[in-house]
Amino acid sequence: MNEKRAKLPAGLGPVIKVVEKNKYVILVLLAGLLIILWPTGGGGDSEPPPALEQIAHPLAFALAEQEERIARALSRIEGAGEVVVVLSLRTSLEQEVAVNEDGSGRRETVTVSTGQGTQSEVTLRYRYPEYQGALIVSRGADDPTVRLQITQAVAALTGLGTDRITVTKMGAE
Repeated sequence: MNEKRAKLPAGLGPVIKVVEKNKYVILVLLAGLLIILWPTGGGGDSEPPPALEQIAHPLAFALAEQEERIARALSRIEGAGEVVVVLSLRTSLEQEVAVNEDGSGRRETVTVSTGQGTQSEVTLRYRYPEYQGALIVSRGADDPTVRLQITQAVAALTGLGTDRITVTKMGAE
């Protein structure tokens, strides 16, 4: 090692001593610098992030999807056979947005920046639709036990009272 130092210029001797003494600290600093400068794949030519309205909201509600989902579940009840579900709604999906009101009574919807120069309203809460009634048409509805199981299942899934659920037998096609 002394042979290598002899070949170096005279002014580098103290620098080399500092480097040798602090080599682990310097190594950690270089690794940190490398991590900070490492490209993340977020190049400028990529598409902008979607606005909040475009993101599929977990609270999104589609009546047809609910009917299909319930029909699939009910058709698995022993003896129910093919099932068709028709739901009627008392109310629709509602969204309550935040509103600022100044002293003069002027109301203004609260918005937040969603990036790329777009804004979105601040939602305080969503209210799911309320069901008004359900019609269930089933191949196995002539069996009172099947009809009862279907009625109880629909009541549990929709929150409807059993008096608002009608189960009828499916006719021949």
